[in-house]
Amino acid sequence: MARSAGPACALLGIGREAASFERRGFLPAPPAVQQRLEGIGRTFIDGYRAALSAASAEALAAQLDAEIPLAGRGFAYEGAGMGLALLDLLMPWTASRLQAFLAGPALAHCYIVHVGAGWALARLPWGEGYRRRLDPLLGWLAYDGWGFHRGYFGGGRIPAAYPARLGMAARRVHDQGLGRSLWFVCGADPWRVAMAVAGLDAGRHADLWAGVGLAATYAGGADEAALGELRRLAGAHAGWLAQGAAFAAKARLHAGNPTADTERGCRALCGCDAVTAAAATDRALQALPADGPEPAYALWRHRIHALLRPRSEEPVPC
Repeated sequence: MARSAGPACALLGIGREAASFERRGFLPAPPAVQQRLEGIGRTFIDGYRAALSAASAEALAAQLDAEIPLAGRGFAYEGAGMGLALLDLLMPWTASRLQAFLAGPALAHCYIVHVGAGWALARLPWGEGYRRRLDPLLGWLAYDGWGFHRGYFGGGRIPAAYPARLGMAARRVHDQGLGRSLWFVCGADPWRVAMAVAGLDAGRHADLWAGVGLAATYAGGADEAALGELRRLAGAHAGWLAQGAAFAAKARLHAGNPTADTERGCRALCGCDAVTAAAATDRALQALPADGPEPAYALWRHRIHALLRPRSEEPVPC
């Protein structure tokens, strides 16, 4: 996607160099892993920039589908979600670009596009109310994107404080996204990830490990031995690691872009294949009540955790 992204991109643009580990302040990783994770970041940026200049939702999807290989296409759609949400927030008097995208060509990528919208909420201080315009269940994923954004753009430092605007339920989803970012910040190294999680308050560890499992299975980059070590290090939170991996499997299978990493991650972290892990997320949706004292999204996560939790979840010292 080397084409010009137009006036909007000139104003809101993020250059592809922003995905480099050096630019982000991340510690170096093994070359193949670093190249993979940096490539994911560049693909996200490509999708974001494409969204800023697209003439329509259909034209945007056609461009992404034509130019991005299937395995990485979800990251481009995530970036597009950020771009469209930013445009919606900056021009609220127009019809929602993001809603048109989700209602049509991005339906298969609905999970990841909602995550991308959260990146926009992290950048604009008046954006939190936008979440309530999204899907009542999947709209909570915007807080995941918000948390990922804060970790990814933290200069290699993990933010310990929450944004003041977030309530308790939103903070838990934020931490799932922050946990996802650790996979990138720590170069997919299980011990670095475990140490980063341990450095934050213990009450946050379950949600952080869920995000780690999601990233390890969706973004990939780890072999069976590293994934086994990751599960061992998660200890008492191995069930949350599995919950995140199941989310990743569902998102990829729904979009029709599963990879070998999806299968490998589910077998290592969930103890089952990707199809079975994704099916657990569907089972957990059955008769799911609407938001009440506990948001439906939180209950969904807890149900998935209960379905996939290992029999033994002993803590492991880091």
